[in-house]
Amino acid sequence: MNKKLAIAVSAIAVTSVILSGCGLFGGGEQAVKEVDPPQDVTYTDGKNAEGKKEAESKSGKENVQTVTRDLYLIDKNGMVVSQALSLPKHEGAAKQVLEYLVDGGPVSNMLPDGFRAVLPAETQVLGVTIKDGTAVADFSKEFANYKREDELKILQSVTYTLTQFESVKKVKIWVNGHPLNEMPVNGTPISEDLSRADGINLDTADVTDITNTHPLTVYFLGQNENGTYYVPVTRRVDNTEKDPITAAVSELLKGPSSTSGLLDEFQGGVKLNGEPKYENGKVTLDFNKSIYGSFDEEKKVISENVLNSLVLTLTEQEGVETVALTVDGKADLTNEKGEKLSKPVARPANVNTGSF
Repeated sequence: MNKKLAIAVSAIAVTSVILSGCGLFGGGEQAVKEVDPPQDVTYTDGKNAEGKKEAESKSGKENVQTVTRDLYLIDKNGMVVSQALSLPKHEGAAKQVLEYLVDGGPVSNMLPDGFRAVLPAETQVLGVTIKDGTAVADFSKEFANYKREDELKILQSVTYTLTQFESVKKVKIWVNGHPLNEMPVNGTPISEDLSRADGINLDTADVTDITNTHPLTVYFLGQNENGTYYVPVTRRVDNTEKDPITAAVSELLKGPSSTSGLLDEFQGGVKLNGEPKYENGKVTLDFNKSIYGSFDEEKKVISENVLNSLVLTLTEQEGVETVALTVDGKADLTNEKGEKLSKPVARPANVNTGSF
């Protein structure tokens, strides 16, 4: 999100072990964004099994290069969620990812369990132009053939799918060469500055005065037959909250809405022992022992889902690159495999790779 980090750098040295990113999110590497999607500059993380690779067809035809893209699809709970899928390497990457959002299109045989495409069937992507950080996506008239309840989901999916590219900060939507000022079915206004700042999977149930709030995105857990995945949810936080890190942790500990179908990985009683410490892109959080949840306290095990949710949530804040945890001031923590957590945890290049 376009939030400014407002945490004073602590001058107090904190004895801590920075958690390892090994095995997280199916990759564990810090995110690498593409600079110019039309030229298809691909991820360079060779460790990611879902990343750039060559696959030879059984028929003996020449090799087909593929690259991992984040496609924002709709899950069984109606949430817009990224899924990292391997697509054929293509020069028009920005146009291609939108084509893979079309119902009945090339994504059909790749959809994860419980997920569906976002754009109406037979929608054609007439073109995508990118200039000065703004992507203009031009669709055919079939774009308007969606159900009313999918209107916001379409806006969020198109925006988040295109802004995975470093060169895209804002999005405009056109139909048959004409700009849309509002969505065609339910009339939702389309902002001149449509971006990730508008949020995703909006949760405003507890907000009485939206004008005195600002958006903040946290990650909860979804589940299908193949396992778990991470779902971004944007909430409105009171403007009196001056510390975005503390506010983010607080919203995460509140858990998802009871009607969302999402899972709450944090046990009751979990709380921070003090203010977060921020220095040189790293946030250190000191929790009480309730953070161990159902794991043996003596073994000092941190749940992978708890750790991943924290990393995804906090790295949404501008300036946060890695996350470290301590418990009651101590840092000798392990993961669920019994491995010591000793390296920085950064946001991965791809989140939901299907290999948890």
